Amino acid sequence: MRIALVGTRGVPARYGGFETCVEQVGLRLVKAGHEVVVYCRTEDGAERPETFEGMQLVHLPALRKKSLETLSHTALSVLHLLRHKPDAAIVFNAANSVFLPVLRARGIPVATHVDGLEWKRTKWQGAGRLYYRMAESLAVRWSDALIADAQGIADYYDAEFDAPTDLIAYGAPILDDRSDRLAELGLTSRGFHLVVARFEPENHVDLVVEGYRRSGAQLPLVVVGSAPYADEHTARIHSLADERVRFLGGVWDQDLLDQLYANCATYLHGHSVGGTNPSLLRAIGAGAATLAYDVTFNREVIADSGRYFRTAADVAREIERAEASPERTRQRGRRARQLAANYDWDDVADSYEQLCQRLVAEGGRLARGQRPSGRRNGIDTDVTLGGPTVAAPVVDVAARLAASATTATAVPAEEPVSSVRWAG
Repeated sequence: MRIALVGTRGVPARYGGFETCVEQVGLRLVKAGHEVVVYCRTEDGAERPETFEGMQLVHLPALRKKSLETLSHTALSVLHLLRHKPDAAIVFNAANSVFLPVLRARGIPVATHVDGLEWKRTKWQGAGRLYYRMAESLAVRWSDALIADAQGIADYYDAEFDAPTDLIAYGAPILDDRSDRLAELGLTSRGFHLVVARFEPENHVDLVVEGYRRSGAQLPLVVVGSAPYADEHTARIHSLADERVRFLGGVWDQDLLDQLYANCATYLHGHSVGGTNPSLLRAIGAGAATLAYDVTFNREVIADSGRYFRTAADVAREIERAEASPERTRQRGRRARQLAANYDWDDVADSYEQLCQRLVAEGGRLARGQRPSGRRNGIDTDVTLGGPTVAAPVVDVAARLAASATTATAVPAEEPVSSVRWAG
């Protein structure tokens, strides 16, 4: 098959979950014998290789403005697709669903990876939030299939639209514990706490930094990340820090970043509105003991290996507890690494291949006669915090725990998994 992957920044993956997924799935589809075309957002003066890991790359520009960057690039990508028709297309980001009717008119079967609940992000207010809400409805109406990367997202589309989804999570790379490059940063193995996140309010980096500052932690907090459109929020995060906090900015050296994951005392994950997050998966694949913001998506991944927080006071307490019991903390990291086996990129790529085969076989007929209408059910669904209609995926987590029970390293009974009850 000739498969087009559209709507991301492209490869090599240097930004987020979509790009990681495109890279890992794309290279495996190529190895399986398929022709994969990836549409890449390229800045002036940047290198524009024609291929990467066997994938064909199409470089197109974008308007460098927060509200228009994704849409402007996808619009150009769709125009290119109309002239170079693939057998199937995967469109990433529900925001791009406005272009689906054009692809459908050209007879291109298409699946939309809807990502998380983007309209909940603080950066989208007013018209931006309304647009994302509309885009979700259009994705439901015009896609031949919807891809959800977390059970909570699948539950949301079922409750809100009566829409089925293909549940395909991301993969978790299993990282070794090399530490030879930590000296470049003046760090030692297990000698620091770690945050890796874009500086957006929904990722709660400010809450983590504030909680850390309130704690009596002896180990430094290393913060990796930045934000291209959030100078004010970035300044707030820096203002909350004390001399123990080290801001590294963006770390694009993957080997160095992997060593940070694999050698941190704890990894603090504040993401709250996305689905299954690649940074969280990389952390558990590295065996990092994880403190995560208490939402369904995060509990779905780290289950009984995690500790959870909602407030700065929670962060302070959990960091102090981790430093006070380093062996228990390392034991939670070992348990997290066992759970990472549930997220395998080969399995993920197989699922995408099967989905594309189904799209080609159906030839786009499903959306014309069988897709949901895209009308909302009018239920006030808050899947992120476990609202009244969407419960946390207890069955899913239980199944994962059972699957790994034969080799599991139990979390010590005297250390409760969390002092916060399940949301929902």
